[in-house]
Amino acid sequence: MADDKATSFDGFSDEERAAMKEHAQELKKAARRGSRATKADGEKDVLEKIAEMEEPDRVMAERIHAIVKEHAPELAPRLWYGQPAYSKAGKIVCFFQAATKFRTRYATLGFNEAANLDDGTMWPTAFALTELTPDAEARIARLVTQAAS
Repeated sequence: MADDKATSFDGFSDEERAAMKEHAQELKKAARRGSRATKADGEKDVLEKIAEMEEPDRVMAERIHAIVKEHAPELAPRLWYGQPAYSKAGKIVCFFQAATKFRTRYATLGFNEAANLDDGTMWPTAFALTELTPDAEARIARLVTQAAS
């Protein structure tokens, strides 16, 4: 008989389980902070997480953080499944996912349903990032501005 581990699916990868554990810790931390939580607390958490990232993810996350702060200052930085995210009225609008998080070949800039990106009956909600060129940064600035509107 074949090795069961090689042929069976047990639900979640180790990386997915780790992300869920991180999210549970984020929720506990937010509950402990309660009503005294500030935007600065979220930014501190995001900057600490970005500092832990490997290159080139760290460089991209730093630039995206700066772009969001400049072009959508109303969005509050916070962690979401262990990754930098930005929320409005408590709902995640956009997030950065490092390539190393799930061992993928590219990082991801994603948008959730709270993002105001609707365009007809179909629009993109996630973008693969391999590097941030000036054109890519300008496009991200436009997207986060629209998403936060």
